Amino acid sequence: MLMAHGWGASLDLLEPLALPLSRLGYQCRMIDLPGFGESDEPPRPFSIFDFADFCIAYLDQRGLDAVNFFGHSLGGRIGLILASDYSDRIQKMALSNSAGVKPEAPLHSRMRLGVYKSVRRSLEGLGAESAANRWRAAYNRRFGSVDLLNASPVMRGTLIKVVNQDLLEQARRVSVATILIWGDEDAETPLWMGQALEAAIPDAALIVHQGAGHYAYLDYPQKTAKIIDALYRVS
Repeated sequence: MLMAHGWGASLDLLEPLALPLSRLGYQCRMIDLPGFGESDEPPRPFSIFDFADFCIAYLDQRGLDAVNFFGHSLGGRIGLILASDYSDRIQKMALSNSAGVKPEAPLHSRMRLGVYKSVRRSLEGLGAESAANRWRAAYNRRFGSVDLLNASPVMRGTLIKVVNQDLLEQARRVSVATILIWGDEDAETPLWMGQALEAAIPDAALIVHQGAGHYAYLDYPQKTAKIIDALYRVS
């Protein structure tokens, strides 16, 4: 089983789920995605498709033709690509609190972003690069997420590429049996996103852990392992 973590995490946060899965007989291949854990940053800002290509290269390097897949959050985004564009390499898939459904920003946020981009383009058009950079930095400090503010330049570019990619169309092309594990108190990828993915993926079922948040699989590792095992053992 190939296992991919979420943004800002590492393979360490996959171990609490990998341990009960290993007791059930699974060989769990946990990876640090580029830019996280012990892995080097990518040479340029990665898109979610680049992360998927990284996973395929990992499988090729180790001679693994097809695997089961588990992904959390960012790892869920990767799973949607793998199970649609590389479905011959994925047998079955389990995603916990997967990102990939892009919510529509409120009107005031869209207007604010439009003003920001307009001012930045004007400054760049005038050749005032330093002023444009200061404007960008000020906007990010005021309205950027913690992940964005803490990221290096390469990973900041990666985050922007990743979060702006809506993957519902990819989800509609997923051709493997999929289980979606969610927490009903997830504030980062709310439950409605899991419901949207369940509706989009042709063969998917959503299971909700009551009282769990964005790391639903960590809140209920033993239960999640049994759910995954039940899916993967069905012929």
